Amino acid sequence: MKISTVKVNGQELAALPSENGLVLIETINKSEGTGWSAELFELIRFAELEQLSKWYDEGGKEKLIQLTAIPYEEVEYGPLYRHPRKIWGIGMNYVKDAAELATTAPDDEPVSFMKPDTTLIGPLDAIRIPLGAGQITAEAELGIIIGKTCKNITEAEAQDVIAGYTTTIDITASDIHARNPRYLTRAKSFDTFFSFGPQLITKDEFPDPLEMEVKTVINDEIAHRNKVFNMKFRPWFTVAFHSKVMTLLPGDIIMTGTPGAVVIRNGDIIECQIKGFEPLRNPVGD
Repeated sequence: MKISTVKVNGQELAALPSENGLVLIETINKSEGTGWSAELFELIRFAELEQLSKWYDEGGKEKLIQLTAIPYEEVEYGPLYRHPRKIWGIGMNYVKDAAELATTAPDDEPVSFMKPDTTLIGPLDAIRIPLGAGQITAEAELGIIIGKTCKNITEAEAQDVIAGYTTTIDITASDIHARNPRYLTRAKSFDTFFSFGPQLITKDEFPDPLEMEVKTVINDEIAHRNKVFNMKFRPWFTVAFHSKVMTLLPGDIIMTGTPGAVVIRNGDIIECQIKGFEPLRNPVGD
């Protein structure tokens, strides 16, 4: 199931796609007599996403065609939600190909960092270049959305706590980071330095997540691409590893690394493309 957040009369509300456009959860509730949360973060937090997905798979998809929808040409997407408890990122996670995976040291650990929710923007929101920050880079990444509270889980258990996946863009003030690795948090934490959406797709849509290909696209040209298979630390390991650091909560986001970064400047359009998702696009500059 695919689910998005759309802007309606000053609110940001969850909606499902139909042939005619996006149908608000509020509209579904009125038709079906259900009481699901109207916002995506609450759907995840109250463990309602699985119930909604079951309804969708067991006939709900066909019912959506009969309900009032926001036409696609009128949709204004927001970020999936505004205030996740945690935004994790992974650095330097892709290798060139499977042969290089064999040379990865078994005792390697992910290069992890965190970003505040004040970095967060949604589709088509502008990325602002900070004055005096120097070179700025952008990276397309697959994002994992946590669906259940978990702590100290194994890789085998990780699949059960994932709600789904999304497209993300991570922004870095690379000159600041280059001056000293200890400046990574500052380099990653400027306002507008994290975009995600426009869709969460539930995990059941991806029987083999390792086949997903992530593309960093700049001004409609593919700059970098790679498959999740070529990650040194794959999604289940990443979730399990970070659960051993701190309790993961519903709605937490883990960016899984990038196939490659590009330098961005005012006037550019940066994009994350993953097959099956609507592309995530952001202009650079106000």
